Amino acid sequence: MAEPESLADLLGGRRAALDATVPPVVFVAGWLVGGRSIWWGAAASLVAALVVGVIRLRNGDKPRAVLVGLLGVAVAAIVALRTGRAEDFFLLQIASNAASALAWAVSIVVRWPFLGIIVGAVLGQKTRWRRDPALLRAYMRGSWVWVLQYVIRLAIFIPLWAAHAVVALGVARAVLTWPLVAACLAVSWWVIRKSLPAGHPGLRHPAGDKVGS
Repeated sequence: MAEPESLADLLGGRRAALDATVPPVVFVAGWLVGGRSIWWGAAASLVAALVVGVIRLRNGDKPRAVLVGLLGVAVAAIVALRTGRAEDFFLLQIASNAASALAWAVSIVVRWPFLGIIVGAVLGQKTRWRRDPALLRAYMRGSWVWVLQYVIRLAIFIPLWAAHAVVALGVARAVLTWPLVAACLAVSWWVIRKSLPAGHPGLRHPAGDKVGS
């Protein structure tokens, strides 16, 4: 299998992952500067999200993706303001990771691994990759790495949230975003390559496809 690009090349996501760390980190900074005021933290995170959104729009990101990012920060801020607990700013992130872990696991069990769906869509293959048993098996194994990624976050976020460790949650959010995504991409790519038999034409050419089709 001779393929120049890795999953990181195909899926990208580095800038988005880095951008996602800015509002939570700024929330914690605003909370501290404002004398542990959730209003200060919420305002700072929303301003940061708006700045990130404008930069992403100028860089050609889709308005819908930018709007979803802004909405996520707004909901997280509202939750913290309503409960009066700064750590609850991270509740949306915890819920999102729990839902993602469950969804990815279910996708593997029903033999529609999300990793295959995503890569297949990026490569314009639709569902042709499912007709290749070796590639389907490789995507299923690689998808378990993504499930583990979400489980790792939950194992760290939940105890910190329960301990009201706001600063530690901000640090964990930064450390467990792009670095963990990068590790997940690398490991899942390694698992896929190891799972495919020698001589397999690779992700771009599921077995049975005509090369160049």
